[in-house]
Amino acid sequence: MNRIALLATPLLAITLAACSSTGTTTQVARAPVTVAPVIAQPLVPTPAQTTQQALLTTSISNGFVDPAALAVMTAKDSAEANSAQFYALQFGRPGAPRQWAGDKGTTGTVAVGPYVRVNNLDCRDFTHTVKANGQDYVKKGTACREQNGNWAVVQGAA
Repeated sequence: MNRIALLATPLLAITLAACSSTGTTTQVARAPVTVAPVIAQPLVPTPAQTTQQALLTTSISNGFVDPAALAVMTAKDSAEANSAQFYALQFGRPGAPRQWAGDKGTTGTVAVGPYVRVNNLDCRDFTHTVKANGQDYVKKGTACREQNGNWAVVQGAA
């Protein structure tokens, strides 16, 4: 009923104002304007935000690199290896190794296989080679992308 009254009030006022023949100015009252309440939408992360969060939380220390190599790697080495590992798994082409370089000549490569769907998860075989202090450290395994976007090693061999 209130909506009808609000809609009818301006029309009635305009109609009455148009009927005035005395030549005097008629004051027309304006109906109050209502504003719809703002409904908060749930925040859904963008693909870029999801990728960035997964990059920050996917760590090479969780089975992506030989533990002996981790012992000789600096913080910069680890950061570069983390980034290369994540981007190789996330976006890499099979057979196209992703290279990284850290401190004092430490380098590495990450090679990935094709995507395989296992239990509704995207999985890939990987080989991560670290060259540090004149020695090669090789880690092979299988990693799967979890629902939150993180990559986790599900199978690995030295």
